[in-house]
Amino acid sequence: MRFPRSSGILLHPTSLPGPYGSGDLGPAAYHFIDWMVVAGQTVWQMLPIGPVGLANSPYMSLSAFAGSPLLIDLLELRSHKWLTDAELQAPAFPTDHVDYAAAEPFRMGVLRMAADRFFTAGSAPEKSEYAAFCKANASWLDDYALFQSLNDKNDRRLWTTWDKKLVHRDPAALAAARIELQKEIDFHRFRQWCFSRQWASLKKYANDRNIRLMGDIPIFVAHHSSDVWSHPGEFFLDRDGNPTIVAGVPPDYFSETGQRWGNPLYRWDVMKEQKYAWWIDRFRSTLKFFDILRIDHFRGFEAYWEIPAAHKTAEHGKWVKGPDADLFKTVQRKLGKLPIIAEDLGVITPEVVALRTQFEFPGMKILQFAFAAGVDNEFLPHTYDPNCVVYSGTHDNDTSIGWFATATEREREFVKRYMRTEGSEIHWDLIRAAELSVADTAILPFQDILGLDTSGRMNFPGTTDGNWEWRFSWDQVGPQHADRLYELTALSNRTAPDRLNLPAYPAGAVVP
Repeated sequence: MRFPRSSGILLHPTSLPGPYGSGDLGPAAYHFIDWMVVAGQTVWQMLPIGPVGLANSPYMSLSAFAGSPLLIDLLELRSHKWLTDAELQAPAFPTDHVDYAAAEPFRMGVLRMAADRFFTAGSAPEKSEYAAFCKANASWLDDYALFQSLNDKNDRRLWTTWDKKLVHRDPAALAAARIELQKEIDFHRFRQWCFSRQWASLKKYANDRNIRLMGDIPIFVAHHSSDVWSHPGEFFLDRDGNPTIVAGVPPDYFSETGQRWGNPLYRWDVMKEQKYAWWIDRFRSTLKFFDILRIDHFRGFEAYWEIPAAHKTAEHGKWVKGPDADLFKTVQRKLGKLPIIAEDLGVITPEVVALRTQFEFPGMKILQFAFAAGVDNEFLPHTYDPNCVVYSGTHDNDTSIGWFATATEREREFVKRYMRTEGSEIHWDLIRAAELSVADTAILPFQDILGLDTSGRMNFPGTTDGNWEWRFSWDQVGPQHADRLYELTALSNRTAPDRLNLPAYPAGAVVP
């Protein structure tokens, strides 16, 4: 699917300012949309928005369908009289990063008070809306709410360590757990209803201002998730529920030993027999939240790197064929043409390119990768096919300033000659190259707009400590950031040029 020529920002909502230890769907999110309008941006790209799991990673979510309770706007709940001003008094959280260890218990404690007040004193229309939400989403919500309740009861230990009857989903044990944990189950359903309501409001606000939301679908799901626990037959697991083979990638730009992600791998033969019902539900559900979907590790649909679960690194895996075009043909027969961007980075073969091309999915170009080889490097702007998305960098890269500071001497010399720059504002040089390229879509990490160094980095691939924590404050954002970005975006025909204030053509001149 071709997208209109446009420009956007990569920023995860947790990075927004706010009083409760983490960015959320509250006033700062709406203010950021207003900022995007001034800057001429029409796409807001985010990372996965599910409940974070191992190491607070949004790519190891506890559910492929649920929203993160950390993103719920607590202030909005006060308007329903489910919370009081006193209950919203927060301790002094850090403002430059997300302190998950402090923010999560505070937020969940406040949400529990709101849930108690809703269930005891909520209005009839509110409860009717809640009931309708639970019924419409029962296919995933019931299992998710039970999984989370059991997860909390078991101190968040891996689900394979729970009572064996629950591990193997014995019907009588599940029924007894639903009775015992009914209040907790209702609490988790309430949180998802709040998230859904608030997200719908934010999405409408963005769409009404010509801003599309782009979400991220990780190809794999976490082992410790409601998805794997409730659909064990669709994954390669042993009799005790442990993965026998896991996902990752071979040695590459980011790691000499490859990356062992540890996600259980799909039994594609079983999913095909079920006509890919789980995937159809996943795409349908995610498209309620987003206008555009970026599929992380798209190449895994053509072939994926299979690692024996006993191996500690990814070096000795092997490539195994995936579902290829069959999956997307089946999904599109149900849902129509999909607004998908394919993350086609890493070891890309002609077969992967053919799969992406068959469905006209735009691929990704990363400018930080463009200067490590020769002038025929596919990441250099003069090589692009327009049906692609260009980034200065992604959440897995350093900021552009950080990258330039640690680049090889050859890379720095190459980029300076290519961009005709001395490198003092390398972040704006890369932004300008992205905007002026032929790529249909240009996406810019907000850290690059602000000119941040490595301290603004979001993720170090292959590590588990200190990631996903970066936040900005409005003190860092001046009018010059929006003005400068708007000018580049308008000059490159990615937004209306009505504010460029160019001199008029002379009287009587023939306008070509």
